[in-house]
Amino acid sequence: MKQKNTAVRQSVQTAHMSKSRYNRVDGLRGVAISLMLFYHFCFDLNYFHWISVDFYHLPFWLNLRLFIVTMFLTLVGVSLVLANPIGGRWRAAMPRLVRLFGCAVLVSIGSFAVFPESMIFFGVLHFILVASAIGLLLLRGYWLNLIVGSVLILIGTNFQHVVFNHPTLQWLGMMTYKPITEDYVPLLPWMGVVMLGMFLARHPVGEQWLKASWQVHGALRSLTWAGKHSLLLYMLHQPVLLGLLWVISG
Repeated sequence: MKQKNTAVRQSVQTAHMSKSRYNRVDGLRGVAISLMLFYHFCFDLNYFHWISVDFYHLPFWLNLRLFIVTMFLTLVGVSLVLANPIGGRWRAAMPRLVRLFGCAVLVSIGSFAVFPESMIFFGVLHFILVASAIGLLLLRGYWLNLIVGSVLILIGTNFQHVVFNHPTLQWLGMMTYKPITEDYVPLLPWMGVVMLGMFLARHPVGEQWLKASWQVHGALRSLTWAGKHSLLLYMLHQPVLLGLLWVISG
């Protein structure tokens, strides 16, 4: 009877851990969201010709985007591990995957309406959807995630071939040119970044730091709130920003 009660308590504790929030992770995701809002606000100002900025060639803007995407996708890997402490659970993950699929479709439709010549066919949400499904198969990996993730980054950043220029393969990466699209986050090298995030969440030092609590107050409270609602903010921020600027410009 005592063993049964112990098993029940452990089961309850495991379920509680899988549903709990980690405010350091939410805070870091909030930082990434804030930087993304800044980047897209400046991009929209440029779109309406209020400023003149070359987002596609200037090192500052290229590196800022690289930093933001790296932050987001590292945290995708971290969150996959923290949300699944006992391994991949497809039934539990399915509602989130369905939400991501719906949001990715909306992003493609919305981008086609605004930028028909450069619609988003495999942007960050499309990538997160695919990477999350793949990541559920890799949750028990540790050193394997570190090694394979590092190899995928090296391949994705150093190998290109014309075969990957075909429209049906462009989502994989390794193209010889960047496709004409407003947001492009291919499987390689970015799956490697997600896998490094998964390794970080399993590493004793990283796990201890990520699960420790911050004293959430002031600006940290706002960042943590933004991190908790990152998908909603991602979906709403551009329609709101573009709508406001359109109204002001009119």
